Amino acid sequence: MITARQSRAARALLGWTQETLADRARVSLTALKRLESESGLEVYESTRDEVRRAFEGGGIVFLNSDQGVGVMLVSRKRDD
Repeated sequence: MITARQSRAARALLGWTQETLADRARVSLTALKRLESESGLEVYESTRDEVRRAFEGGGIVFLNSDQGVGVMLVSRKRDD
């Protein structure tokens, strides 16, 4: 499950605004703001899944371990 902090960190790594992410994930801006809120608002799992897919398409890897959670931007191979 993507946390609010992971979403904000991933957007920062990619240089995406909330509007950009909402567009790429095909979710409403309101839904994305709920996902990124620290107030514990309910978010549909389908929204989290679409956001995760958009990030992964941009090169983000989500990290989850017993020590914490995070994100990493991986370089993508180019077909030259």
